[in-house]
Amino acid sequence: MEKEHGVVSSQMFGKPCLKIDKKAFAAFQAQSMVFKVGREAIEVLQGELPGSELWDPSRAGRPMKDWLRVPFEHASLWPKLAKRAMVFVSLD
Repeated sequence: MEKEHGVVSSQMFGKPCLKIDKKAFAAFQAQSMVFKVGREAIEVLQGELPGSELWDPSRAGRPMKDWLRVPFEHASLWPKLAKRAMVFVSLD
């Protein structure tokens, strides 16, 4: 993604992330990835990806409304979700 789309590796909340045009769209946390895909997509994806949930980086009960945490068991889908998230933030 870095060569093809101008994506850069960076940090967000102390976690490795991917950004395009200075906007974060994916980040790695423990054994999961988080993707900024928007509320509408989250409603659909949560039904398709058991174990996924709204991302709460502070773990204080304040999840980020457009971000979905996807556990490692769905790692084969992470590249597809990263592209989807990249498009979402590019349109934002």
